Amino acid sequence: MNYRLVTLLVGWVLLASACTSKQNVETTASGLAPANFQTEVDGKQTNLFVLKNKNGMEVCITNFGGRIVSVIVPDKNGVMKDVVLGFDSIRDYIKYPSDFGASIGRYANRINQGRITLDGIEYQLPQNNYGHCLHGGPRGFQYQVFDARPLSDQALELTYLSKDGEEGFPGNLTCKVTFTLTDDNAIDIRYSAETDRTTVVNMTNHSYFNLDGNPSGTNSDYLLTIDADSYTPVDSTFMTTGEIASVEGTDMDFRQPVAVGARINNDFVQLKYGKGYDHNWVLNTRGDDSRPCATLESPLTGIVLDVYTNEPGIQIYAGNFLDGTLTGKKGIVYNHRASVCLETQKYPDTPNKPEWPSALLKPGEKYDSHCIYKFSVKK
Repeated sequence: MNYRLVTLLVGWVLLASACTSKQNVETTASGLAPANFQTEVDGKQTNLFVLKNKNGMEVCITNFGGRIVSVIVPDKNGVMKDVVLGFDSIRDYIKYPSDFGASIGRYANRINQGRITLDGIEYQLPQNNYGHCLHGGPRGFQYQVFDARPLSDQALELTYLSKDGEEGFPGNLTCKVTFTLTDDNAIDIRYSAETDRTTVVNMTNHSYFNLDGNPSGTNSDYLLTIDADSYTPVDSTFMTTGEIASVEGTDMDFRQPVAVGARINNDFVQLKYGKGYDHNWVLNTRGDDSRPCATLESPLTGIVLDVYTNEPGIQIYAGNFLDGTLTGKKGIVYNHRASVCLETQKYPDTPNKPEWPSALLKPGEKYDSHCIYKFSVKK
């Protein structure tokens, strides 16, 4: 027997075993285990995709719901912080339905009574929120598995075919979400779609941002700026009334930086109806995605988030319904108002308010929506 050969073979086996073991326990910079995102949902493979730039920023995305799972950015002291809420596994995303980090569709936000009329035909959509259709219904895009194609170390393309009649919406809608992590620490998100039948489409990202990197805390000290002179008031069921109201002299005025918690509990009817901030602002940027439409800043960490979009509106949601019953990444409990969502989009219920910017998409047309979340540090 060639004992030298046997020794070499044993060494190779041990080395291979060690490498396999290392892969199995490998984690991302945010502490996620990719193996926890590798399963099948509705017969389609899910996975975790990691984007990194030259500055060490990392963005982790799963094709289950097109969700941003983690975002690692440096604070004012150079310490890397995970600044979005989420779960450690696909199992938890399924077990605890949520919008954490999701690509929302077909229609982000609410449609009144879940009813739309297109080409003279009335369609009834699911009524999953105070009698209205919210975020495309209970089986919206956030619970579907997208087809994933990495474009580079810094870009990922997700595609999904929403079939005619899915959640009541007409038309076979082929949609695409492209995430690009740039070298100036921005997450550039581009949505596109085409249909074979007249439909409505309004996509957004629903990341819950916690710029302290401490989801057990609250957003009360975050400074929020919104470039908007007006907003769309809601009734007690969170449905827009059709009015476009001035922010002047109200608790909705964020044209200058104001702490999120400074007025959120005031005795103002809109804050009562929304349980806090959960409203759409009418942007002054008017589709100019070269100008920031909103800025969120943590005085504690110095992390600044600037938002850019070609959309006419942005929904600001201050985590009013987080109540400490969900345990997220690293076993941290998500308490009341532990985050802020900045959702670029058409106004709520635009299909039933023809005077507002249209969400209509017809065959031969292309839907294009652009959102940039750009991170920096203020020392």
